[in-house]
Amino acid sequence: MASIPTIFLKSIMEKTERKTKRAYMYVVECADGTLYTGYTTDVERRIKTHNAGKGAKYTKSRLPVKLIYQESFDSKEAAMSAESYFKQKTRQQKLDYINEHKA
Repeated sequence: MASIPTIFLKSIMEKTERKTKRAYMYVVECADGTLYTGYTTDVERRIKTHNAGKGAKYTKSRLPVKLIYQESFDSKEAAMSAESYFKQKTRQQKLDYINEHKA
C-alpha cells in the first residue's frame, strides 16, 4: 500500500480545521456602561483588539471594554445570526439573556 504524501494530509487537516473552527458571539460592557455585541473566532484576541483602540468604531471612544458574555457556535454564519438577533433585543432583554445563559 502506497503512503499518502505528508503535504496532502496537511492540506486536508487544514481544511478540516477551518471547517470545524468555532465562532463566538460576544458581549462587552464599555466604560460608559453601554453594551456592544460582536462575533469572532478568537474572543481573547478580539477583546485585546478592542482595548487597543483598533476594534469597532463604537468601542473606540468607550474604552476599556470588559467581556461579560460569550456563546460558542459551530460556524461563523451561526454566530453572525445570533449576533443579529441579539442586537434586536432591548438592553434589559440582553441582560436577562446573559444572566439566564451564563455558566
